[in-house]
Amino acid sequence: MEVTLTPQELSQYNGRDPSKPIYVAIKGRIFDVTTGKSFYGPEGSYSMFAGKDASRALGKMSKSDEDISPSIDDLTEKEMGVLNDWEKKFEAKYPIIGRVVCGGNAAEDILPCSLELQSCKSIYGKTEALDGEEVKSFQHNDVVLSLQSTR
Repeated sequence: MEVTLTPQELSQYNGRDPSKPIYVAIKGRIFDVTTGKSFYGPEGSYSMFAGKDASRALGKMSKSDEDISPSIDDLTEKEMGVLNDWEKKFEAKYPIIGRVVCGGNAAEDILPCSLELQSCKSIYGKTEALDGEEVKSFQHNDVVLSLQSTR
């Protein structure tokens, strides 16, 4: 069963409560890294990533607080490659247990929090013209979301 957590809910899985697993998200996908407690637990060298989406920091190879963010819109091609390598390492080592969602309404729940409209366009969708109105269609996990401009 796939879990969906808001960023606030994800933050509860930071390794500080020994009764809870430790989660790290990459590109909105949540990995259970509890078996890597020596890395992601409170005393671990990557503890700052626990309970967060660490996409940006992993892509930049940074442990800086300002880089620990799901935002990847301005990563360079090289940094995206590094992030993708990290993602593959996590996929091989840790189970994926769910996704980070923004919550609040159905449209937000379809797309991971790390995606904003511009990055959704580049990752999931296309732009079409419909009777002079711009319609953006995005597909994510077999769900199509269309957003019509209000010009």
